[in-house]
Amino acid sequence: MTYPGKPVALMGAPTDVGAGRRGASLGPEALRVAGIDSMLQRLGVEVKGLGNLDGPRNPSDTPTDGYRHLREVTAWCRKVYDRVDDTLKAGMLPIVMGGDHSLSIGSISAIADHCHRESLPLTVFWFDAHADFNTPKTSPTGYLHGMPVAVLCGIGPASLTGLARTAPPVDSSCFIQVGVRSVDHIEKRAVADSDMTVFDMRTVDERGMRSVMAEALETATRRGGHLHVSFDVDFLDPGIAPGTGTPVPGGPGYREAQLCMEMIYDSQLMGSLDIMELNPADDVRNKMAHLVIELVASLFGEQILARHDPPQRKL
Repeated sequence: MTYPGKPVALMGAPTDVGAGRRGASLGPEALRVAGIDSMLQRLGVEVKGLGNLDGPRNPSDTPTDGYRHLREVTAWCRKVYDRVDDTLKAGMLPIVMGGDHSLSIGSISAIADHCHRESLPLTVFWFDAHADFNTPKTSPTGYLHGMPVAVLCGIGPASLTGLARTAPPVDSSCFIQVGVRSVDHIEKRAVADSDMTVFDMRTVDERGMRSVMAEALETATRRGGHLHVSFDVDFLDPGIAPGTGTPVPGGPGYREAQLCMEMIYDSQLMGSLDIMELNPADDVRNKMAHLVIELVASLFGEQILARHDPPQRKL
Protein backbone atom coordinates (compact mmCIF):
# COMPACT_ATOMS: atom_id res chain seq x y z
CA MET A 1 0.00 0.00 0.00
CA THR A 2 1.18 3.52 -0.79
CA TYR A 3 -0.16 6.38 1.30
CA PRO A 4 -1.96 8.72 -1.12
CA GLY A 5 -1.49 11.92 0.88
CA LYS A 6 1.11 14.62 1.38
CA PRO A 7 4.58 14.20 2.89
CA VAL A 8 4.51 14.48 6.68
CA ALA A 9 6.56 16.91 8.77
CA LEU A 10 7.11 15.35 12.21
CA MET A 11 8.02 17.79 14.99
CA GLY A 12 8.25 17.60 18.77
CA ALA A 13 7.27 20.30 21.26
CA PRO A 14 8.60 18.92 24.55
CA THR A 15 7.00 21.11 27.21
CA ASP A 16 4.46 20.80 30.00
CA VAL A 17 4.58 24.49 30.88
CA GLY A 18 0.83 24.85 30.32
CA ALA A 19 -0.12 21.84 32.46
CA GLY A 20 -0.58 21.22 36.15
CA ARG A 21 1.32 17.93 36.19
CA ARG A 22 4.86 17.51 34.90
CA GLY A 23 5.84 14.82 32.40
CA ALA A 24 4.11 15.63 29.10
CA SER A 25 7.40 17.18 27.98
CA LEU A 26 8.64 13.57 27.60
CA GLY A 27 5.86 12.72 25.13
CA PRO A 28 7.70 13.33 21.84
CA GLU A 29 10.60 11.10 22.79
CA ALA A 30 8.24 8.35 23.99
CA LEU A 31 6.56 8.38 20.57
CA ARG A 32 9.92 8.18 18.83
CA VAL A 33 11.03 5.29 21.05
CA ALA A 34 7.75 3.52 20.18
CA GLY A 35 8.59 3.90 16.48
CA ILE A 36 6.33 6.59 15.05
CA ASP A 37 8.81 7.36 12.25
CA SER A 38 9.21 3.75 11.11
CA MET A 39 5.47 3.09 11.38
CA LEU A 40 4.66 5.98 9.03
CA GLN A 41 7.38 4.93 6.59
CA ARG A 42 6.08 1.35 6.59
CA LEU A 43 2.70 2.71 5.47
CA GLY A 44 4.33 4.50 2.55
CA VAL A 45 4.35 7.96 4.11
CA GLU A 46 7.22 10.26 3.19
CA VAL A 47 8.44 11.55 6.56
CA LYS A 48 10.59 14.58 7.23
CA GLY A 49 11.79 14.58 10.82
CA LEU A 50 12.17 18.12 12.14
CA GLY A 51 13.44 17.23 15.61
CA ASN A 52 12.28 19.11 18.68
CA LEU A 53 11.49 22.76 19.16
CA ASP A 54 13.19 24.46 22.08
CA GLY A 55 11.66 26.98 24.45
CA PRO A 56 11.52 28.26 28.03
CA ARG A 57 11.56 25.84 30.93
CA ASN A 58 8.71 25.36 33.38
CA PRO A 59 9.03 28.00 36.13
CA SER A 60 6.34 26.42 38.40
CA ASP A 61 4.95 29.86 39.29
CA THR A 62 1.62 30.85 40.81
CA PRO A 63 -1.03 32.45 38.56
CA THR A 64 -0.71 36.06 37.39
CA ASP A 65 -3.99 37.67 36.31
CA GLY A 66 -5.54 34.21 36.34
CA TYR A 67 -2.95 32.57 34.05
CA ARG A 68 -0.05 30.33 34.98
CA HIS A 69 3.11 30.69 32.89
CA LEU A 70 1.50 32.89 30.24
CA ARG A 71 4.83 34.26 29.01
CA GLU A 72 6.34 30.78 28.64
CA VAL A 73 3.22 29.28 27.01
CA THR A 74 3.16 32.18 24.54
CA ALA A 75 6.81 31.60 23.63
CA TRP A 76 6.21 27.90 22.96
CA CYS A 77 3.05 28.56 20.95
CA ARG A 78 4.88 31.11 18.81
CA LYS A 79 7.56 28.52 18.00
CA VAL A 80 4.91 25.93 17.13
CA TYR A 81 3.08 28.50 14.99
CA ASP A 82 6.22 29.34 13.01
CA ARG A 83 7.18 25.69 12.40
CA VAL A 84 3.66 24.61 11.41
CA ASP A 85 3.29 27.66 9.16
CA ASP A 86 6.54 26.77 7.38
CA THR A 87 5.48 23.16 6.79
CA LEU A 88 2.07 24.14 5.44
CA LYS A 89 3.69 26.61 3.03
CA ALA A 90 5.95 23.76 1.91
CA GLY A 91 2.91 21.61 1.08
CA MET A 92 3.42 19.14 3.92
CA LEU A 93 1.11 17.66 6.55
CA PRO A 94 2.35 18.75 10.01
CA ILE A 95 2.24 16.40 13.00
CA VAL A 96 2.93 18.18 16.29
CA MET A 97 3.95 15.82 19.10
CA GLY A 98 3.35 17.42 22.48
CA GLY A 99 3.64 18.36 25.11
CA ASP A 100 0.56 19.73 26.81
CA HIS A 101 -2.56 20.78 24.94
CA SER A 102 -1.93 24.53 25.22
CA LEU A 103 0.46 23.99 22.27
CA SER A 104 -2.54 23.55 19.99
CA ILE A 105 -3.06 27.31 20.25
CA GLY A 106 0.11 27.63 18.19
CA SER A 107 -0.59 24.88 15.68
CA ILE A 108 -4.24 25.76 15.03
CA SER A 109 -3.46 29.49 14.80
CA ALA A 110 -1.02 28.67 11.99
CA ILE A 111 -3.57 26.40 10.31
CA ALA A 112 -6.24 29.12 10.58
CA ASP A 113 -3.92 31.56 8.81
CA HIS A 114 -3.15 28.95 6.13
CA CYS A 115 -6.88 28.47 5.56
CA HIS A 116 -7.38 32.23 5.35
CA ARG A 117 -4.61 32.54 2.74
CA GLU A 118 -5.99 29.68 0.66
CA SER A 119 -9.69 30.59 1.16
CA LEU A 120 -10.34 27.19 2.75
CA PRO A 121 -12.97 26.45 5.41
CA LEU A 122 -11.50 24.94 8.61
CA THR A 123 -12.90 22.12 10.72
CA VAL A 124 -11.22 20.98 13.95
CA PHE A 125 -11.91 17.54 15.43
CA TRP A 126 -11.11 17.86 19.14
CA PHE A 127 -10.70 14.39 20.67
CA ASP A 128 -10.48 15.05 24.40
CA ALA A 129 -11.97 14.16 27.76
CA HIS A 130 -12.20 17.91 28.45
CA ALA A 131 -13.88 20.77 26.59
CA ASP A 132 -10.82 23.03 27.20
CA PHE A 133 -13.09 26.09 27.04
CA ASN A 134 -12.02 27.63 30.33
CA THR A 135 -11.01 31.23 31.03
CA PRO A 136 -9.36 32.67 34.16
CA LYS A 137 -12.87 33.34 35.49
CA THR A 138 -13.95 29.71 35.09
CA SER A 139 -10.69 27.77 35.55
CA PRO A 140 -10.04 26.47 39.07
CA THR A 141 -6.27 26.26 38.40
CA GLY A 142 -5.21 28.85 35.82
CA TYR A 143 -3.36 26.28 33.72
CA LEU A 144 -3.58 27.12 30.03
CA HIS A 145 -3.91 23.53 28.84
CA GLY A 146 -7.52 23.85 29.99
CA MET A 147 -8.11 26.97 27.85
CA PRO A 148 -6.91 26.40 24.25
CA VAL A 149 -10.34 26.19 22.63
CA ALA A 150 -11.48 29.41 24.31
CA VAL A 151 -8.26 31.18 23.30
CA LEU A 152 -8.58 30.02 19.69
CA CYS A 153 -12.12 31.41 19.66
CA GLY A 154 -10.73 34.80 20.74
CA ILE A 155 -11.42 34.56 24.48
CA GLY A 156 -8.08 35.02 26.21
CA PRO A 157 -4.92 37.09 26.49
CA ALA A 158 -3.89 39.18 23.48
CA SER A 159 -0.47 37.52 23.37
CA LEU A 160 -2.18 34.23 22.43
CA THR A 161 -5.34 35.34 20.61
CA GLY A 162 -3.08 37.53 18.47
CA LEU A 163 -0.75 34.75 17.31
CA ALA A 164 -2.78 34.37 14.13
CA ARG A 165 -3.24 37.15 11.63
CA THR A 166 -6.94 36.26 11.56
CA ALA A 167 -8.87 37.49 14.57
CA PRO A 168 -10.21 35.47 16.23
CA PRO A 169 -8.22 32.55 14.80
CA VAL A 170 -11.21 30.18 14.76
CA ASP A 171 -14.97 30.56 15.04
CA SER A 172 -16.41 28.22 17.67
CA SER A 173 -18.61 26.62 14.99
CA CYS A 174 -15.44 25.10 13.47
CA PHE A 175 -14.94 22.82 16.49
CA ILE A 176 -16.40 19.32 16.66
CA GLN A 177 -15.59 17.80 20.05
CA VAL A 178 -15.78 14.05 20.62
CA GLY A 179 -15.47 12.11 23.89
CA VAL A 180 -15.98 15.00 26.32
CA ARG A 181 -16.83 13.88 29.85
CA SER A 182 -15.17 16.36 32.23
CA VAL A 183 -16.29 20.01 32.10
CA ASP A 184 -15.81 22.46 34.94
CA HIS A 185 -18.96 23.81 36.58
CA ILE A 186 -19.01 27.35 35.15
CA GLU A 187 -17.37 26.21 31.91
CA LYS A 188 -20.49 24.16 31.12
CA ARG A 189 -22.54 27.27 30.43
CA ALA A 190 -19.87 28.75 28.15
CA VAL A 191 -19.79 25.51 26.13
CA ALA A 192 -23.59 25.46 25.88
CA ASP A 193 -23.65 29.09 24.70
CA SER A 194 -21.01 28.51 22.01
CA ASP A 195 -21.58 27.24 18.47
CA MET A 196 -19.39 24.17 18.95
CA THR A 197 -20.69 20.71 18.14
CA VAL A 198 -20.04 18.53 21.19
CA PHE A 199 -20.52 14.76 21.19
CA ASP A 200 -20.07 13.99 24.88
CA MET A 201 -19.74 10.44 26.16
CA ARG A 202 -23.46 10.16 26.89
CA THR A 203 -24.12 10.88 23.20
CA VAL A 204 -21.48 8.31 22.20
CA ASP A 205 -23.06 5.77 24.56
CA GLU A 206 -26.57 6.38 23.22
CA ARG A 207 -25.78 6.62 19.51
CA GLY A 208 -22.56 4.66 19.12
CA MET A 209 -19.22 5.91 17.86
CA ARG A 210 -19.94 5.06 14.22
CA SER A 211 -23.01 7.31 14.14
CA VAL A 212 -21.18 10.14 15.88
CA MET A 213 -18.19 10.00 13.55
CA ALA A 214 -20.38 9.67 10.47
CA GLU A 215 -22.15 12.90 11.41
CA ALA A 216 -18.89 14.67 12.23
CA LEU A 217 -17.31 13.63 8.93
CA GLU A 218 -20.45 14.51 6.97
CA THR A 219 -20.19 18.04 8.41
CA ALA A 220 -16.49 18.28 7.56
CA THR A 221 -17.12 16.95 4.04
CA ARG A 222 -19.95 19.40 3.46
CA ARG A 223 -17.76 22.31 4.54
CA GLY A 224 -14.77 21.14 2.51
CA GLY A 225 -11.39 22.73 3.09
CA HIS A 226 -8.98 21.66 5.82
CA LEU A 227 -9.57 19.17 8.64
CA HIS A 228 -7.29 19.41 11.66
CA VAL A 229 -7.29 16.54 14.16
CA SER A 230 -6.30 17.49 17.70
CA PHE A 231 -5.84 14.25 19.65
CA ASP A 232 -5.43 14.58 23.40
CA VAL A 233 -4.63 11.09 24.61
CA ASP A 234 -6.85 11.51 27.69
CA PHE A 235 -9.69 11.07 25.17
CA LEU A 236 -9.08 7.36 25.75
CA ASP A 237 -10.34 5.45 28.76
CA PRO A 238 -7.55 5.25 31.36
CA GLY A 239 -8.18 1.52 31.68
CA ILE A 240 -6.39 1.06 28.35
CA ALA A 241 -4.37 4.29 28.37
CA PRO A 242 -2.87 5.19 31.76
CA GLY A 243 -0.07 7.44 30.48
CA THR A 244 -1.60 10.89 30.81
CA GLY A 245 -1.62 13.46 33.58
CA THR A 246 -5.37 14.13 33.39
CA PRO A 247 -7.13 10.73 33.19
CA VAL A 248 -10.94 10.66 33.28
CA PRO A 249 -12.83 7.34 33.61
CA GLY A 250 -15.50 6.42 31.11
CA GLY A 251 -13.74 7.20 27.83
CA PRO A 252 -13.71 5.33 24.52
CA GLY A 253 -12.15 1.90 24.42
CA TYR A 254 -9.66 0.51 21.94
CA ARG A 255 -12.04 -0.41 19.13
CA GLU A 256 -14.07 2.80 19.43
CA ALA A 257 -10.88 4.84 19.14
CA GLN A 258 -9.66 2.75 16.21
CA LEU A 259 -12.97 3.26 14.45
CA CYS A 260 -12.61 7.05 14.79
CA MET A 261 -9.18 6.96 13.16
CA GLU A 262 -10.13 4.48 10.45
CA MET A 263 -13.14 6.55 9.43
CA ILE A 264 -11.04 9.73 9.26
CA TYR A 265 -8.54 7.97 6.98
CA ASP A 266 -11.34 6.70 4.75
CA SER A 267 -12.59 10.28 4.38
CA GLN A 268 -9.18 11.53 3.14
CA LEU A 269 -9.92 14.87 4.82
CA MET A 270 -7.14 15.23 7.40
CA GLY A 271 -4.63 17.98 6.69
CA SER A 272 -2.82 18.24 10.04
CA LEU A 273 -2.52 16.46 13.39
CA ASP A 274 -1.68 17.22 17.02
CA ILE A 275 -0.83 14.44 19.50
CA MET A 276 -1.01 15.92 23.01
CA GLU A 277 -0.74 15.11 26.73
CA LEU A 278 1.14 11.81 26.48
CA ASN A 279 2.88 11.55 29.85
CA PRO A 280 5.40 8.68 30.17
CA ALA A 281 5.82 9.49 33.88
CA ASP A 282 2.32 8.07 34.42
CA ASP A 283 2.76 5.18 31.99
CA VAL A 284 3.88 1.56 32.29
CA ARG A 285 6.69 0.39 29.95
CA ASN A 286 5.68 2.98 27.31
CA LYS A 287 2.34 1.20 26.83
CA MET A 288 0.54 4.44 26.06
CA ALA A 289 2.95 5.51 23.32
CA HIS A 290 2.61 2.14 21.58
CA LEU A 291 -1.19 2.43 21.74
CA VAL A 292 -1.05 5.94 20.27
CA ILE A 293 1.19 4.65 17.47
CA GLU A 294 -1.43 2.03 16.61
CA LEU A 295 -4.14 4.70 16.45
CA VAL A 296 -2.04 7.04 14.33
CA ALA A 297 -1.28 4.12 12.02
CA SER A 298 -5.02 3.80 11.40
CA LEU A 299 -5.18 7.53 10.66
CA PHE A 300 -2.64 6.90 7.90
CA GLY A 301 -4.20 3.80 6.40
CA GLU A 302 -3.39 0.72 8.50
CA GLN A 303 -6.16 -1.80 7.77
CA ILE A 304 -7.32 -5.09 9.24
CA LEU A 305 -7.84 -6.53 5.75
CA ALA A 306 -6.60 -5.28 2.40
CA ARG A 307 -9.04 -2.81 0.84
CA HIS A 308 -8.86 -0.46 -2.08
CA ASP A 309 -7.10 2.75 -1.13
CA PRO A 310 -9.43 5.75 -0.98
CA PRO A 311 -9.04 8.06 -3.98
CA GLN A 312 -6.79 11.09 -3.69
CA ARG A 313 -8.87 13.92 -2.32
CA LYS A 314 -9.47 16.79 -4.71
CA LEU A 315 -10.02 20.29 -3.35
